[in-house]
Amino acid sequence: MKKTFFFLCLLLLSVFAETASAEDMVYTLIDENGKGLTQVQCECDTGDEYISSTNEHYRVISVDETSRTATLKHVGQADMPDVSWLGMQQSLPVAALREKKIALYCTHSDESYIKGDGTESIEGKGGIYDIADAFGNSLEKLGVTVEISTETHLPHDAGAYRRSRQTAVALLKGQPGAIFDIHRDGIPDPDEYAATIGNQKMSKVRLLVGKSNQNKEANLSFAKQIKAVGDKMYPGLIKDIYMGKGTYNQDLAPRSVLLEFGTHTLDKERVVKAVTPMSEVVYKAMYGGVTGSAGASDVSGSSQSKEASKPASEDNTGASWGIWLVIALLAGLGIFAFLSTGGRGAAGKFGRSISEMTGGLIGKKPRKDK
Repeated sequence: MKKTFFFLCLLLLSVFAETASAEDMVYTLIDENGKGLTQVQCECDTGDEYISSTNEHYRVISVDETSRTATLKHVGQADMPDVSWLGMQQSLPVAALREKKIALYCTHSDESYIKGDGTESIEGKGGIYDIADAFGNSLEKLGVTVEISTETHLPHDAGAYRRSRQTAVALLKGQPGAIFDIHRDGIPDPDEYAATIGNQKMSKVRLLVGKSNQNKEANLSFAKQIKAVGDKMYPGLIKDIYMGKGTYNQDLAPRSVLLEFGTHTLDKERVVKAVTPMSEVVYKAMYGGVTGSAGASDVSGSSQSKEASKPASEDNTGASWGIWLVIALLAGLGIFAFLSTGGRGAAGKFGRSISEMTGGLIGKKPRKDK
């Protein structure tokens, strides 16, 4: 009887954990002086990282579960990739030699917008699918092949990512260049996402990267590339980057990022207006660079990647070694000529040796036997 009661308690606790309100998971981020930075709708953990809109880099050093606050330490300016190539003219359409393909899906299928959908949660396909469709359509207008999954992963609980994992796996079989999980945030203040860009009232977009997977560095580099491009093309569009606890299924691919399009209290119309500039940013971040033999951009931003992307015609490493090899060979021949002649006629013998080695290109042409 006691065992039965114990297991029933465990079952109830697990159900409660999976059906807890999303509002309960909203944390306020503060710096060491107690100044508020932003809010996030995810479980904060010590070691999480945060890159602000101005690219200030922070790390979570403590979490107060009672007050739902996380204290962050400022660790400096984030190392962002160089996107100066955005101002250059391109002579070759980027990635012209390979198909441009992106996959989209929605883990939290019920997510909706109060102003536009009438409620923050729809039991079925919520308003978030409209955002995914609009985002996909904008990408397709730019020449990208987009595969959008209409699968639902209800209910909105801790098991949603486990269920959406199968969807992500299926999409990745199509070998997309990137895969995005489309969400809307659940923080209560709409001003956190409200933005005016180019005289248009729209929504900001937050990027989330899971730190608990083997692709975390690649996915963070990809997120940084998107933000750097966005800051250049549409300043204020990319809200920030949060690298938090969990995987978000990003262990499946090195170019996988969760996109938060606004929050449930922001007018859906403003969110819809953000999808076009965001699609342009993603397109440029993935296909708009001019480095590399095929024009693909350097996602990682590292000098090593830039060197690796150079065409062979621009790689002087082999040529340099070749020059030094010739010099060493010439010096060896000179010494050999001197030693074999005792210094008498060394110059002539040296010249004949060089002429024979180069087929007459250097020195006097070798005499042909009749």
